[in-house]
Amino acid sequence: MPEYPPLELPDNPRLTENVTHFARALRRAGLPIGPGRVIEAVRALEATGFTDRRDFYWTLHACFVNRPEHRAIYDQVFRLYWRDPRFLEHMMSMLLPAVRGVQEDRAARAAEKRAAQALLGDADRPASEAPETPEDETEIEVDASMTISAEERLKTLDFEQMSTDEVAQAKRMLARLSLPVDPLPSRRAQASANGGRIDARRTMRLAMRYGGELHHLALKRPRPRWPNLVVLCDISGSMSQYSRMVLHFLHAVANEKGAGWSQVHAFTFGTRLTNITRHLATRDVDQALADAGAEAQDWEGGTRIGACLHAFNRDWSRRVMGQGAVVLLITDGLDRDDSADLAREMECLHLSARRLIWINPLLRWDGFAPRARGISAMLPHVDSFRAGHSIASIEDLARALSDSRDSGEKARLMAMPGPMAG
Repeated sequence: MPEYPPLELPDNPRLTENVTHFARALRRAGLPIGPGRVIEAVRALEATGFTDRRDFYWTLHACFVNRPEHRAIYDQVFRLYWRDPRFLEHMMSMLLPAVRGVQEDRAARAAEKRAAQALLGDADRPASEAPETPEDETEIEVDASMTISAEERLKTLDFEQMSTDEVAQAKRMLARLSLPVDPLPSRRAQASANGGRIDARRTMRLAMRYGGELHHLALKRPRPRWPNLVVLCDISGSMSQYSRMVLHFLHAVANEKGAGWSQVHAFTFGTRLTNITRHLATRDVDQALADAGAEAQDWEGGTRIGACLHAFNRDWSRRVMGQGAVVLLITDGLDRDDSADLAREMECLHLSARRLIWINPLLRWDGFAPRARGISAMLPHVDSFRAGHSIASIEDLARALSDSRDSGEKARLMAMPGPMAG
C-alpha cells in the first residue's frame, strides 16, 4: 500500500451508504463488483472495525479486488474517495489539466484519470440515489440542451484540431465504440438440434446404445469461425496524435466481450516494429498505453514502412495471420525507403490477409492525390482505402468490414489520370 498522509475516516454513521457509492465508483472504473460484494464488504467492516486506516484499506481490498491489474484502479479510487473531502475539485483539475504549451502540468499516474472519471459519475445518479445536499451549499445546474449537437460536432472534428478537453471527451467516446465482425464459413460442424445436416457418426453412436436400433437422427450445423484482427499502427512524428486516439479505440476493441474477433494483435512501427499485444490486455487504458509507449522506443521518430513491414512478414505473419485475419494498416504512407521494396512487402502482406484496410488521415483533404512514392506503391495492394482522422471515420470501419466489396476511396484514386508517383 503506498504511503499517503493520514486518512481521516468520516464520522458519519451512514458508512454503509458511503461504501455502496465507493463500490459503484469501482464498478464504473472496470472492477466486476455486484451487490453481493458490497454486502460482504459491509459485513467485513462490521467484523474488523474501521478505526485503523491500514485495516480499513485492506479489508475493502480483500472484498473488491481479485485480480492483479485491478490493484492500481482500486488504490487510486480509494485514495480519492476516502482521503480528500474536496476530492471533486481535485478530480476536475486532473480531467481538465492546466495547459502549459502542449504538456500537462503533471502526468497522471496509472489509473488516476480513470478513477477520477468513475467518481465523477456520481453526479449522474438519479435524484433518489444521490446523497442529500446541505442547505448551505450551492447547487450547480448544468444546461445539457446542446449536448447532442456538440457530440455530433466532435465526431467530425479532426483529432489534431481538438483541445485538451475535446481529446479527453473523444477518448471516452472511442472507448464506447465497437468493431463487430461476421463469422467466416467453416467446414467444421457442431451438434445442433435444429441443424440442416445429418450427423451420421453421432447418429450411429446413439443407435449403439439401443442395440443398433435407430431412434432419431442427430443433426449438425457449421461451426462459426472468427477471424483475427491485426493492427499495424504508425507512431512516427506525423502520426503521433492520430495513433494515440486509434490505440485508445483498439484497447476498447481488444477488451470488448462478444465482439467476435478470435484474437486482436497490435503492432506499432516507426523506425522499427514493436509488438504491443500483451499490453492491450491490461484493463486500465492509461496503464496499457503507458506500457506500450515505454516499449516502443521509436515514438514520434522517423518512418521506415518498408523495413517494418518486412520485419512483420518475416517474423510475425505466420503466427498471427491465420484464421482469415483482417489487417488494419494505419499510416500516412510517407516513407523514405525504396518504393520497390515497399511495394513488394505490401504485396506479401496483402496475399497473407483476408482483407487489408488502409487507414490514412491525409485522406481528409479534398485535394488529396496519391503523388508520394510511398502512397503510390502501397495503394494497389490494399482492399479498402479510408480516412482515419475523426471519430466518424473510425465508426465507418464497421461498414467497411461488413461489406466485402467496400474499397473506400481506392477506386477513385486509382482512376486519376497521370502518373501516381511524383
